[in-house]
Amino acid sequence: MTIDPNSPESSSSSGNSSLGNSLTTTNGNSAQAGSPGFAAPPSLTEARANIGKIPLTFSNANQVGLEVRPTAGAIVVLASVIMLLGLGLQNVWLSFAGAIVALAVSLRILWTPLQPLITTLFFDQDVAVLIAAFGGLLGIVGLLQAVGLLTWAADSFANANWDAVGALGEVFGALGQILIALLAVWVAWRQYVIEKDLTTQQNLITQQQTIDSYFQGISDLVLDEEGLLEDWPQERAIAEGRTAAILSSVDAGGKAKIIRFLSRARLLSPLRRDLRLGRAILDGSGGYEEDRLGGTRVIDLGVMLAGANLAGTDLRWTDLSEANLIRANLNGCDLVKTNLSRTVLASASLRFSDMNGTRLFYGKAEDASPRSRTEPPNYQTGEHTGAVVENADFTGAMQMNPEQRYYCCAWGGSKTRSTIPGGCEGIPNKLGR
Repeated sequence: MTIDPNSPESSSSSGNSSLGNSLTTTNGNSAQAGSPGFAAPPSLTEARANIGKIPLTFSNANQVGLEVRPTAGAIVVLASVIMLLGLGLQNVWLSFAGAIVALAVSLRILWTPLQPLITTLFFDQDVAVLIAAFGGLLGIVGLLQAVGLLTWAADSFANANWDAVGALGEVFGALGQILIALLAVWVAWRQYVIEKDLTTQQNLITQQQTIDSYFQGISDLVLDEEGLLEDWPQERAIAEGRTAAILSSVDAGGKAKIIRFLSRARLLSPLRRDLRLGRAILDGSGGYEEDRLGGTRVIDLGVMLAGANLAGTDLRWTDLSEANLIRANLNGCDLVKTNLSRTVLASASLRFSDMNGTRLFYGKAEDASPRSRTEPPNYQTGEHTGAVVENADFTGAMQMNPEQRYYCCAWGGSKTRSTIPGGCEGIPNKLGR
């Protein structure tokens, strides 16, 4: 059953609080109190609880028997009026009371919309860091004041000798100028180092491009369309001229790259030739047959490397036989399996080079001897197949085997013998000087 609080049955026109003894039910029939189907009227408490569900106006407020309470905005307006009245009457207590009430109610109203803003301002991480920094600064100032340092600083500032301070400032100014000059020198030095590194890198790039162009040019010169070696005398002469030119214009690393390329391409090895056509003869296993005694090299290094600086380079498995390396710098070179037979190493420096498996001669060390200008080599006995090692420096040479040591001691002379690792005791000086 539903009761309309605005209907006549819910209240009397006289405004009494008692309701009638009979009420109209939803089906329109009347019911007496205590009879079945009779619903008791709502109490005043229930009416007050449901008052929020009823639009409250001055017209229906009197009908439900409730008093209208002023809103917060009305209270603020009333308190402001009281405060202004107190100011007009010059009544301090009246003005103070109105101001307090207006402020309190205004803050109560503003709290809900301002709460998210306050939360954002004071609980955000970045804002919290700034607040903490400000608070930390104030804390430091407070500690300094508590221990008396601020007072001491203020007294010192008041009693300071400003003439001395000015002189001290000039000293610091001169020191600053010196530091600026040093900084300028350091910046200039760094610029020089950077420019030098860039220049070095650019030179390396240019050199590598030149070497690549040389490789391509030599390959096109000595190979036919089928990729077979076809070198006529004039082509060999041009190849040697190009090699001599490029070896004189590159650094030690560039020289080593060129030597490795020519050696692995079999262009430095003496190859067996067809006596009529002059073409290199295949060995039947995918390569060209060597002929140490009567073969012809595509490129004969000759004196191209005389006095050359090859220090610290990789010359492993290269063929430098019969090359002229007089006074060459081979310090720290990797000479593993390098062929130096009949090579001129007079006055050359091989300090701390790796000589593991390096060939200095053919045959046995006791029978081998250095190359001769007049006598042909004998690759069976080793006579006149050895390198010229007179006055060479082998100080610190690594992995020198007994055969190499015997040969160098026998044919190096007194100066070379003094540099051989392990000494030359018991080995004759066959060179005689």
